Amino acid sequence: MKRIAAFILFGAVSIAPSVPAQAQSPGVAEYARASRETDKKTAKQQRRLLEKAAKKQRKAMRKYAKAQRKASKEANRGGGYSSRSR
Repeated sequence: MKRIAAFILFGAVSIAPSVPAQAQSPGVAEYARASRETDKKTAKQQRRLLEKAAKKQRKAMRKYAKAQRKASKEANRGGGYSSRSR
């Protein structure tokens, strides 16, 4: 009989901590903290997107400048060997 009582008592003690005594809604501080975390993540994503767009724009500007230099070089060349007189 003592074994059964001890087993039941052990079972009740082990289950008791897993069941919440009272369900509480998160307070204002918890909502504010969650909001700050969300804002931080969103800002980080926006910053990454802006950096990526800026990198693409820099690359496009370099490509355009290179094409302009090449076109200018071709125009200044004057047609190569065929236009020279001997």
